[in-house]
Amino acid sequence: MRIKNSAILLLMAILLFSCDKKRVFDEYKSVGSAWHKDSIVTFNLPELDSTKRYNLFVNLRDNNNYPFNNIFLIVAIETQSGFTKVDTLEYQMAHPDGTLMGNGFTDIKESKLFYKEDVKFKGKYKVHIKQAVRESGKVPGVQQLDGITDVGFRIEKKD
Repeated sequence: MRIKNSAILLLMAILLFSCDKKRVFDEYKSVGSAWHKDSIVTFNLPELDSTKRYNLFVNLRDNNNYPFNNIFLIVAIETQSGFTKVDTLEYQMAHPDGTLMGNGFTDIKESKLFYKEDVKFKGKYKVHIKQAVRESGKVPGVQQLDGITDVGFRIEKKD
């Protein structure tokens, strides 16, 4: 009976992980219990097929310690020649009642934030992500952004 239950669990795990056929790259890096304003999370992307197009996402894991309704990110894509394209992005992180958006059954939520669509790559790239959250009416950025535990980057095949 115990072997049968183990086999069923193994089969379910295989089915769960094999369903993500669009994924080309998906990596997370921990920032601890708070994301420092000077901390830049960098991802070295694999060399991708230059004839295909891709959709890009920023992934965040956060918990109930996240004190804001939204988040500002600075995302830079750097080519192997050194050219860098920088975007400042804003995402909604909580519902009007203050509950966090994202997927998850516990107090940890995972948010898949759309970044770019229909992108072609030629060569190797790096992606740099940093937080740029400021409190209302204040110029300096939030030194330690509580509640963000992991920052990720995801590339999917475009259908």
